[in-house]
Amino acid sequence: MGDLQEQPETDSARFTFARRRSLLAGVLIGIGIAAFLDETVFHQLLHWHHFYDRSTSDVGLVSDGLFHAFGWLAIVLGLFLFADLQRRRSAIPVRLWAGVLTGWGGFQLYDGVIQHKVLGLHQIRYAVPLVPYDLAWNIAGGAALVIGLLLLRRFPGRLARSGRGD
Repeated sequence: MGDLQEQPETDSARFTFARRRSLLAGVLIGIGIAAFLDETVFHQLLHWHHFYDRSTSDVGLVSDGLFHAFGWLAIVLGLFLFADLQRRRSAIPVRLWAGVLTGWGGFQLYDGVIQHKVLGLHQIRYAVPLVPYDLAWNIAGGAALVIGLLLLRRFPGRLARSGRGD
């Protein structure tokens, strides 16, 4: 994080900084959005599960609060990085959006595979057949991840004549 105040010296170094920072800002924002939507929709509005369902409801509510704080922290950090890029006039929008999709999709797949199946912290729903829910959850996350990675591959970011990336 020491590079927050440093201004890279060469055009190449500035561009590398902008490419990396744009992607990181997007990934953090994407992770935060995924966490926020999961917490808000599935935990609070639908009451389908808590972040941690292997204990009492009180423990589940505390785990939801910690999860919610994690999601907001990711968004705030991502927005600070984005604001710094905007201040420097060096944000690369396609890399930012690729990061958002990659962060969201990667986090959703991690949640669906690791937290739901491997660790058994919670399921999407209870007392219903899980396969349709698991497929929808993991396919949506996988699709976002693939689209984000394709954006990164198709538009890796390059210097434009104005000195800004695409």
